[in-house]
Amino acid sequence: MAVIKKIKKMIYILLGLLFLGLGIVGIVLPLIPTTPLLLLASFFFVRGSERFEVWFKGTSVYKKHLEGFIRHRSMTLRQKVTLLIFSDIMILIPLILSDRMIVKVILSLIIVCKYYYFVFKIRTVAVREY
Repeated sequence: MAVIKKIKKMIYILLGLLFLGLGIVGIVLPLIPTTPLLLLASFFFVRGSERFEVWFKGTSVYKKHLEGFIRHRSMTLRQKVTLLIFSDIMILIPLILSDRMIVKVILSLIIVCKYYYFVFKIRTVAVREY
């Protein structure tokens, strides 16, 4: 059991590092959404190691791109639009390629729910509040 637990923690840490790297790439490339990738990194670091979690929360990347969202549940309009466009593209690919109506309905519902959440549940701010 202890070996399996260590392997799981190592996988979580590796996934955290992967999503951290992708999130950092997203800082430079505006097409890749930074915030959700860094949220995934944070999730995996919390699951993997308290030391990695503390380290990640102390980085300037976390403070600049996630801390405000986590504290205030708000995003800038640019962050929202970038995230929505990227996720729409990722959802539209299987939506267009699928022949099954149930898949198209489920993906369409996901899009509607996503927009509802971003419009009504996440506050839009002009600049990041700290």
